[in-house]
Amino acid sequence: MLARRAARLACSSSNSHVQVSHFSSTAAVKADFTHAVIGGGVVGLAIARHLSRHSSSSTVLIERHPAVGTETSSRNSEVIHAGIYYGKSSLKTKLCIRGRNLLYELCEAHGVAHRRTGKWLVAQNAAQREGLEKIYALCRDEIGVPVRWVNQKEIEENGEGVRAEAGALESPTTGIVDSHGLMLCLQGLFEDAGGVVALGSPVKAIRALSSGGPSSSKPGSSGWEIDVSDGPGGDISTITAETLINAAGLGAVSIHNMIVPPSQHKQLFYAKGNYFSYSASRPKISRLIYPAPEPGAGGLGTHLTLDLAGRIRFGPDVEWVDDPNDLTPNASRLDQAVAEIKKYLPGVDAGALVPDYAGIRPKLAPKGAALATDKNFNDFIVRKEEGYEGWVNLLGIESPGLTSSLAIAEMVDQLLYGSQTGTVESVHA
Repeated sequence: MLARRAARLACSSSNSHVQVSHFSSTAAVKADFTHAVIGGGVVGLAIARHLSRHSSSSTVLIERHPAVGTETSSRNSEVIHAGIYYGKSSLKTKLCIRGRNLLYELCEAHGVAHRRTGKWLVAQNAAQREGLEKIYALCRDEIGVPVRWVNQKEIEENGEGVRAEAGALESPTTGIVDSHGLMLCLQGLFEDAGGVVALGSPVKAIRALSSGGPSSSKPGSSGWEIDVSDGPGGDISTITAETLINAAGLGAVSIHNMIVPPSQHKQLFYAKGNYFSYSASRPKISRLIYPAPEPGAGGLGTHLTLDLAGRIRFGPDVEWVDDPNDLTPNASRLDQAVAEIKKYLPGVDAGALVPDYAGIRPKLAPKGAALATDKNFNDFIVRKEEGYEGWVNLLGIESPGLTSSLAIAEMVDQLLYGSQTGTVESVHA
């Protein structure tokens, strides 16, 4: 059981009982771990790896599934985003830009497969063209991300059959990555630093501890107790940690609701994205193709992406569902996807498209909220929760969460310890 594993770690390592000065003057002196990170997706892995680099500390990563990264982290487009869709002041922009730079550096340093493919955003009418002009102005004047207009001659000669009747905008720093390879790399770096990965350990309850004294009355000021099950229906183990990081993705709201009073409970909404594989050899496309974003769509449109072998796939669309476990690709949505794809790739062979896989985006708002140009835009939530000690809460971490993961890890470190090398304020390409 996890509790026994924690006890063995305590016996075998002089670092497992962390001195209070490593976090705060009120943290539990003999907690099993300094940090407990809940959620073994790419964001949780990045956070755990980053925190494990603190000297004389210990970190446990708690994942409910038998393997890391089986939910949103492995059911996406595997795109390294440039950070061009959201407002200058949003966390999605700041963390994506910083995270993109860090991600390319990590992939190159550790041999994680990736490629800087670039992408075109294509417009077919005046309204879509206006959307691209807003993105261009944001990139040029506010966030410093390189983009360029693609002229009509280049579209006709080098566009590989792509239609862009109202223009195209190129994002040269966009790329693709092997998400599974990335997560295995982060897991290896974390374990090499002494981190403990607890798989098949769903969290059942969390208790914020406090001594009740006048100087340490905040919940969590004496650490955190976490009850986990040894698999579905298994025995319950309890571990303690000085700090708690909720990076549970699709389960993050459930973790949040375990801690806060009912009046502060939140609801998560689920936007399913269906992906379609493409078996034809024509047209041959060498870059990513995205339709111009449209307000209220809930996503970035049914776009064309590539895997590292150069194979084309399309998706995701947006299908609002009630169950986060609804991961069967919906074949009935193929005709609608074909219609969207033909707007920018008229030569696509509809007979070569088949449903492939599906993923779920964790949304903090129902249908109707999307980009920063929308009134109901919902940003990432990455914060130390007010009224608690040692709890960093991450909610609504959807796209561009994979690209942002390493920068999110830096931000969590900053929230806990107040300083770091490189911060999310460094918003430059």
